[in-house]
Amino acid sequence: MKVLVVGGGGREHALCWAIGASPLLSKLWCAPGNAGIAELAECVAIGAEDIPALVAFAQEQSVDLVVCGPEAPLTLGLADACAAAGLKCFGPSQAAARLEGSKAFTREVADAAGAPGARWQRFTDPAAAKAYVREQGAPIVVKADGLAAGKGVVVAATVEEAEAAIADIMESRIHGESGATVLIEECLVGQEVSFFALCDGNTAIPLGAAQDHKRVGDGDTGSNTGGMGAYSPPPVFTDALRDEVMARIVQPVLAEMAKRGAPFRGVLFVGLMITADGPRLIEFNVRFGDPECQALMVRLRSDLLPALLAACDGELASFDLRWEKLHSLVVVMAAKGYPGSYAKGTEIRGIERAAQVPGVQVFHAGTARREDGALVATGGRVLGVTATGTTLAEAQAAAYAAVDAIDWPEGFCRRDIGWRAL
Repeated sequence: MKVLVVGGGGREHALCWAIGASPLLSKLWCAPGNAGIAELAECVAIGAEDIPALVAFAQEQSVDLVVCGPEAPLTLGLADACAAAGLKCFGPSQAAARLEGSKAFTREVADAAGAPGARWQRFTDPAAAKAYVREQGAPIVVKADGLAAGKGVVVAATVEEAEAAIADIMESRIHGESGATVLIEECLVGQEVSFFALCDGNTAIPLGAAQDHKRVGDGDTGSNTGGMGAYSPPPVFTDALRDEVMARIVQPVLAEMAKRGAPFRGVLFVGLMITADGPRLIEFNVRFGDPECQALMVRLRSDLLPALLAACDGELASFDLRWEKLHSLVVVMAAKGYPGSYAKGTEIRGIERAAQVPGVQVFHAGTARREDGALVATGGRVLGVTATGTTLAEAQAAAYAAVDAIDWPEGFCRRDIGWRAL
């Protein structure tokens, strides 16, 4: 089989790594890819959001399956364009991708499906939103309705903080048109869990869970980021909770989406809060998480490629996945200054040393090769140092041993990934 993976981050490196192990694979491309992915796949200089060029390339190369990593191409209609060209694409249609593209749409669907979530209200007028916040009090959650690269959610500890977030999102438009509408939600209390389900439009099967670390600093301090690390499986997420989430959230939402004429095919990322009253829905994403994908792929024993095909072909009812009885942990190494401004082009050495630590796989997120062959950082989140172990403590020790083998003075990482479980 010929496969094209779309994207160029750590999640896509992990997907290429897993797909690359399949005996079904004959050729693997990635657009645009990165320096780490280039060791596994042929990288193609096409942007992840250049849908006409991606489809044209897939047609020219007779690609059997397009696998989309990031959310933006899906919300722009990549799967629809592939279908129109007679190509298979792992990922939801544009209509189904609204589950990530609009937080208000998610809440409407979840309410119609009877899925437990937070109390919420939608606002297009900033004055009305602020008045509602004053009425409700804090803590309270302010969300930009549209896509904001994982940065459109503010958990406000005070009314003043919530009002400032509304002003930033709706008046200053720091996230552009994504902030034309905001949701004000009840602040749920508990432990957050990222749960993933593989869906074929009618059937869903569990694809594992992870806990990630959004804050930039140790002890969950500082700014929210795209994710500074993750581990899997989270001890708080028991088999009984998994079954409850499948029965009360995933399956009813799948049925509701089919009823609306937008069946969901792909991976459904269910953002959960495990509260004293049980699991509650925070949000949906319509793709693998990053860095959660890295933590899941190193634990997957089954061949990923047939699973992705079964989701595309509506054949998950007779499918199951097998997992290694291992724990995994990912430490994200980022450029100093992230998530604010940071230097690009700094040299990274010692990746080969790090990869020699038993159980370690280093996934690249924002890297490139200079003409002289040196590896350089090109993004904010740059490496996902991923390790497995028979215990979470063992995986953590291996991951940090590998981090310490990497020579990159301009980079940094959190030193406490996994703290909640350990």
